Amino acid sequence: MQHRAYQPVLPCGNKYLQLKWDRTDYQMHRSKKVKYAKPEIRTDAPRTFGHLQLKLKKLKLEEERMSIIQRDNKTLLDKMSVIMRTTGRIDNKNEYETRSLSRERRQQELRRVTQENREIGERLSRCGPKYSTREWHEDWKRAEGYRDSIARYPRGATQTPKSIKQTKEGKGEKSVKKRSSREKAETDEQKAPDADT
Repeated sequence: MQHRAYQPVLPCGNKYLQLKWDRTDYQMHRSKKVKYAKPEIRTDAPRTFGHLQLKLKKLKLEEERMSIIQRDNKTLLDKMSVIMRTTGRIDNKNEYETRSLSRERRQQELRRVTQENREIGERLSRCGPKYSTREWHEDWKRAEGYRDSIARYPRGATQTPKSIKQTKEGKGEKSVKKRSSREKAETDEQKAPDADT
């Protein structure tokens, strides 16, 4: 009954046979052609060529280079062994003394420079100092005297905090200390004009 509903693409005499033929063609198409179809674009790896993988020319050049190196090493070893066994046929001692053409001139120049240096050293040792340390010391003492005379408190007599706490026992001592510091300041003021004169 299905063959009656079947509509073939091309006109045919028997719809039933045409349906069977179309089905077998479709099955053949699915089983053989689609299954074993080849792609239009090549996605496989490129061909590998033997002469690119195994480079015989490079190996040959490397072998020749190694043979040259081995030959040179052998000849060098033979030469060294001959030299070690014998004293050698070549006298390589050079007894020639190198002489400079301007040797005398340089020696004269050196003697002149040493003589001048000696004279300068003697002149430096003979000359005396221009500054007198005694005057510097006296000047320093004078400046110290000025500092002592203009100082408000006696220089070098600073008390540590512990000694201040120990001396603070009563108010009477504070007033005595104030008086003594005032007296010292007055005496320092009297000394200052004397020192200026």
